[in-house]
Amino acid sequence: MSKLDTDLKNTENIRAYNRAAWDRQVENGNEWTVPSSDQVIEDARRGVWDVLLTDSKSVPRDWFPELDGLDVLCLASGGGQQGPVLAAAGARVTVFDNSPRQLENDRIAAQRHNLDLTTVEGDMRDLSAFQDERFDLIFHPVSNIFVPDIRPVWNEAFRVLKHGGTMLAGIVNPVMYTFDEKLINDQGIIQVKYSLPYSDVTSITEEERIDIYGPDDPLEFSHTLDDQLGGQIDAGFLIAGFYEDYRKDDPVRKYMPSYMATKAAKP
Repeated sequence: MSKLDTDLKNTENIRAYNRAAWDRQVENGNEWTVPSSDQVIEDARRGVWDVLLTDSKSVPRDWFPELDGLDVLCLASGGGQQGPVLAAAGARVTVFDNSPRQLENDRIAAQRHNLDLTTVEGDMRDLSAFQDERFDLIFHPVSNIFVPDIRPVWNEAFRVLKHGGTMLAGIVNPVMYTFDEKLINDQGIIQVKYSLPYSDVTSITEEERIDIYGPDDPLEFSHTLDDQLGGQIDAGFLIAGFYEDYRKDDPVRKYMPSYMATKAAKP
């Protein structure tokens, strides 16, 4: 076991590692760090907009309440994509994210387009920056794979959401983490290799991580459906909507969806 592997046993070290990793993703032009275009923002002002919780399937518009004047938390959703669109559509948006560079993209978009959008840096499992029942809507795209434990995410989201509010969340199908990613990349062969729950810290070595994903990728962690779906229910949410989505340019899409999304209500 390398020193890095040992250091990453500490949750705070994982947070710092992934903060720096996502800052590098901004520098490298990762597709999820590229802000929405000026045209997309102007279209949203006219009521023509859509956003993603997962890879490619737009969130149904009937999952959203009327956005005008709504207090929205974009949870672990920095990058200048969803937040500015929702703000341009009329919401009062707070973007909360672990990466300063991702949040910078949202601030730039807000200034350029005079949007009602603020940014807060922090860990998605700790929303102590916000009082109870602060938001009407929480928008949480696929991102909880970057923390090793997610039940605190649901508990905190429930706390800061108003009664009658809605949380929209994107989830990775945990089965995606069982496959030998190197074998898929090198030979296009889909083969189960890892047991669940999977962790970039404990399931593979540092050398394997770098070989498969490169030195700049953030650490990922699979989560059980018991924690993803059951965790929302245990936190107090009622699941009111669900759909699945497929990852673009992935051989696995021939066999199963890679993502799912939930609409949850706080009674």
